[in-house]
Amino acid sequence: MRLSTETALSMLRRPQDNDTLGGRIWRARDALGMTARDLADRLGVHIDTVSAWERDRSEPRTSRLFMLAGVLGVTPAWLIAGLGEAPKDEISNSVSGQLLARLADVRALHEQTGKAIAALEAEIARVVRDLR
Repeated sequence: MRLSTETALSMLRRPQDNDTLGGRIWRARDALGMTARDLADRLGVHIDTVSAWERDRSEPRTSRLFMLAGVLGVTPAWLIAGLGEAPKDEISNSVSGQLLARLADVRALHEQTGKAIAALEAEIARVVRDLR
């Protein structure tokens, strides 16, 4: 894949991720909620190999690096040098999703409460009117 000069310069201007290769592997795996064993199984390597990569004790071969990027949903450039987009953290996404769902529930309850109050007020008004 050839990059235009403009594309290459724009990639270099983006803020870089100053983490290590191992740190980026761990962060990408963690963002997916994947265990080290899950990753090892998907790549066909031993869990100790994944652990060594994440602790910067060894580095994956080029072919594994590209497989790793594909499994983790990141670019090889981000894994190697921190260039480009970091993975989105699924935990924060799921927490915000849960909060939005709870907000929707509370709004629905608020609407039901408003209707119940209006019905009760109408009933009280009817009873008061009948007593006169």
